[in-house]
Amino acid sequence: MSAYPHIFQPLDLGFTQLRNRIVMGSMHTGLEDKPEHFDKLAAYFEERARGGVGLIVTGGFSPNAEGDLIPAGSKLVDESQLPWHRLVTEAVHRHDSKILLQLLHAGRYGYTPACVSASDIKSPISPFRPKAMSGEEVWQTIRDYGRAARLARQAGYDGVEIMGSEGYLITQMISLRTNQREDEWGGSYENRIRFALEVVREIRRQAGEDFILMFRLSMLDLVEGGSTHAEIVQLAQALETEGVNILNSGIGWHEARVPTIVTSVPRAAFAEVTANIRQQVKIPVVASNRINMPDVAEAVLASGQADLISMARPMLADPDWVAKAALGQADEINTCIACNQACLDHTFENKLSSCLVNPRACNETRLQYLAAEQVKKVAVIGAGPAGLACAVVAAQRGHQVTIFEAREQIGGQFNLAAKIPGKEEFLETIRYFRTMISKLGIELKLACRASAAELQQAGFEEVVVATGVQPRIPELPGVDHAKVVSYQQLLAEGRQLGGRVAIMGAGGIGFDVAEYLSLEGKSPSLDAELWRAEWGVDISSQQAGGLTRPHIEPSPRKLYLLQRKTSSMGKGLNKTTGWVHKAAMKMKQVEMITGANYLSIDDQGLHIEVTDGDAVQQRLLDVDHIVLCTGQESVNSLYQELQAAEPAFGLHLIGGAEKAGELDAKRAIKMASELAAQL
Repeated sequence: MSAYPHIFQPLDLGFTQLRNRIVMGSMHTGLEDKPEHFDKLAAYFEERARGGVGLIVTGGFSPNAEGDLIPAGSKLVDESQLPWHRLVTEAVHRHDSKILLQLLHAGRYGYTPACVSASDIKSPISPFRPKAMSGEEVWQTIRDYGRAARLARQAGYDGVEIMGSEGYLITQMISLRTNQREDEWGGSYENRIRFALEVVREIRRQAGEDFILMFRLSMLDLVEGGSTHAEIVQLAQALETEGVNILNSGIGWHEARVPTIVTSVPRAAFAEVTANIRQQVKIPVVASNRINMPDVAEAVLASGQADLISMARPMLADPDWVAKAALGQADEINTCIACNQACLDHTFENKLSSCLVNPRACNETRLQYLAAEQVKKVAVIGAGPAGLACAVVAAQRGHQVTIFEAREQIGGQFNLAAKIPGKEEFLETIRYFRTMISKLGIELKLACRASAAELQQAGFEEVVVATGVQPRIPELPGVDHAKVVSYQQLLAEGRQLGGRVAIMGAGGIGFDVAEYLSLEGKSPSLDAELWRAEWGVDISSQQAGGLTRPHIEPSPRKLYLLQRKTSSMGKGLNKTTGWVHKAAMKMKQVEMITGANYLSIDDQGLHIEVTDGDAVQQRLLDVDHIVLCTGQESVNSLYQELQAAEPAFGLHLIGGAEKAGELDAKRAIKMASELAAQL
């Protein structure tokens, strides 16, 4: 008996069957945009199909040039493209999985001057004002959707998903926020949903009946001027009548003020939204957003909140997610921590996507963990993310690996990150590595500081130094005052701070520390009800758009967040998550000071000089404590000692020990994995 019987129950759609209830949701990787990348795209999807996913959805392909996300972006418009797509469909079908092509017209979200929309209302996330489509252009776009679906069928896809959420063209046609037309496509709700229904009819006309048609319905817009629950139900039932086979859940527009997929969003926070729609239709409904482990997926299915579970980023993190769940090996799943750093951040920076915890994602043809031709004795010094990644990949390839860790636990800086409200998921990565250490027979020596002499005498053939970083302590009068603590002391030792605290440094660590100090009690990321109250989310959508007044728990202390630069606070934070941190600080009334020159620390507090344009003002911050978040320094003295001794073994330096950036785990794990693949 499976531990997850609902996950592994097949789904009969009448003309075809899905082997389980797990959908690999759509995620644009960048591989879709160029023909020469389709072999890589095929390898990427094949690895997930081999891993057991029942249904895969591609990244978005526009039905015409006007719908491009970026200039010359992915689209399906003529038969000359079919051979590229057949590489993908044939690769997936070799493993008894189904695959849908997602049809996505960007509308006003397109980063191209040729973008079009329902009306000429500019999006806040694109520099281009769209052209309002004429009536004939609306009909031509509908025909283009049908053509793209017909071509998808010819290419071997089992169906298509119509992207009708996230704020793209179809939602732009539906919402009063973006549709101010006065013709047959605007005005009443019936007129505004007509475009979506005509698209479905045209796809059925051109692609046929025995072809999976999944519609990604915006079930919770999270923007002013969005749809109400009654309107969403009306559209859902109309889509069912028109022959849609599956309704997928779309949550939030890209311009919403509420986060929907970052790590601080509780697991399955929006499953109730899906459940509300499922009660109103007879076709299968898919739950999505922040479902990353089998127990969560099983609970959603078992409770009747959904018929299928869509996971996009979790399939980046571990292509064998389904297979491991089937074998009862959930502890071996390399869990998505929803950091967005290598996936969505890359997408919005026009880079190829990958995954922080799995750099092989989208690099399957380049980064291969093949069995080692010669088994070596390998020492890894340091059990932070870089050292752990290197050790596990090396052991997977057959090497004999020993990890030396000076502390009494593995995980390094991830142990500190996991103490930040909203970053508890980082513990899952530590759990994964701990499980793999045991499974792969890696020798782990905790509370053991390896010496150069010991390593030279132990017969290792490769030594990898991953000794990480330490906080940088600035040269400042009074920096050794009792008021001063480093971020590491605060988080690792659980230091108790007073009611007024200054945080020196507003990089990622500074913002994390501010979030840590501004919370008292349970983290909202662990309680969906608390989180929804804090962000003002009405999952019943009784209010248009599903928004209500946020309920903010005040910070238990007065906080000052300071940076030397005069540029806007948080400018260097990650693109898709940084705005969430800035919004949280604003809600907690953290005073953010830019252009701060630190003068001294004494019994009175922190003395600073603030530059604002041409004006310079001296200030005293009367605080009980000052937390140093002023950067890091590499810890690599062991590497230097070994290098000077000209050892007989291969010597390597990785992660923070090689470069002390802003705790760049993405770079560290990638570097470590690539090294281990070559040992």
